[in-house]
Amino acid sequence: MKKIYLTLALLLCSATIVQATNMQINPEAKSFKYSTTVEKERPMLDDVTRGLIAAYRQNPTESNKQALRKQIEINYDKVVAKKKAKLAELKQTAKDQSKIDEMQEIVNEMLRDRENRINQSLSRFTDARLKPGIRETKDGYLPVLGAAQNVSIAYTTVTNEEYSKFIKATGRKAPKDWTNGVVPANKLKFPVVNVSYNDAVAYCSWLSRNDNSANYRLPTEKEWEQAAGHMPKDADFNAGENLGITAVNAYSNTISASGAVNMWGNVWEWTSTNRTSTTKAVKGGAWDSKRTDCRTEYRDEGRNPQSGYSNVGFRIIREK
Repeated sequence: MKKIYLTLALLLCSATIVQATNMQINPEAKSFKYSTTVEKERPMLDDVTRGLIAAYRQNPTESNKQALRKQIEINYDKVVAKKKAKLAELKQTAKDQSKIDEMQEIVNEMLRDRENRINQSLSRFTDARLKPGIRETKDGYLPVLGAAQNVSIAYTTVTNEEYSKFIKATGRKAPKDWTNGVVPANKLKFPVVNVSYNDAVAYCSWLSRNDNSANYRLPTEKEWEQAAGHMPKDADFNAGENLGITAVNAYSNTISASGAVNMWGNVWEWTSTNRTSTTKAVKGGAWDSKRTDCRTEYRDEGRNPQSGYSNVGFRIIREK
């Protein structure tokens, strides 16, 4: 029991911390610079929650699961109360209405999404695959805790270098930002962009045809959110920081709930979920997005699946 408890203390704060081994406030965190409505603390799972997780792992009964869920609800409602208090404070002190609007949007979102986010946390904490090292990739993919047991997500978005192999093998048209159909040498490790949803699906199909042991596809919006987890308050990522896209591993110290990197900022990512009858949902924001639009729970962005965009790339799911 003690061993499990200690393991969980290090492992299970995935959605609220940037690195499990560094629990200090990051004074250079970009969220602090650009938003006065973002708290500077990095919350930890409390002893009660960790104990309930450990109890469920030792004895996965329905009663233990429901006890854990109740505690997750308590924890969540405490955060909502804190956000509401911050909103009330801003209404009295903020000089810029945009700051009030920003916090109001976050509060509304948390209230609207309460059940979904509680369910996500519960499914992640009770996933049988949860164990030491689960967020360390060995083959470029990481389990999506809380999703189907065979579902893993790519550590990074697909790079120009990876996509070029697909272009060479299939003769498909290269992205328009390449030079005469060739990836610029200094952009090999950058996320491929200017690829439509249909291009991304074709790439996944090509991977599947060449791998008899696995199937590849784009994530659903729900799977993407489960893999990302809630965006850490002091996350460092490429939104409003550079004059364009950076390499896929440029912000590798900021990791998602699954252990994947760059799930916030840099480029939007295609999902297979319909946003409207004519658009597909994209997630995570881009280098030119507002940081608040990069939040995992932000669900207002969609793109025409027939078109490619200079700030939209994609990340793939592997079923094995």
